[in-house]
Amino acid sequence: MSAGSPDPLEGFDTTIHAPNRLRICALLDAAGEAEFGRVQGQLDVSASVLSKHVTVLMDAGYVEQRKAVRDTRQRVWLRLTRRGRDAYQGHLAALRAIVGPSDPAM
Repeated sequence: MSAGSPDPLEGFDTTIHAPNRLRICALLDAAGEAEFGRVQGQLDVSASVLSKHVTVLMDAGYVEQRKAVRDTRQRVWLRLTRRGRDAYQGHLAALRAIVGPSDPAM
């Protein structure tokens, strides 16, 4: 890395890096918004495990939730905040910098 060039690992985010939190961010980045139960099913984790990871992401300002009644039941919808989306994209860029470019000749 030359002097004055940005550190490619600057965007590495330990909050997002935990496997389940990384998967939550990836799912929400692709979906825009997802119901808690859908995220739970996709990750194949218990509600309490998902809730703990979502709380960490919410405390960091990366995820927000919206509660609404659907089919006469209270539902929770999750989405990445702008800050969360930026942090997730920065984390992906840092991971790509760690891995380096793929070389099909290898």
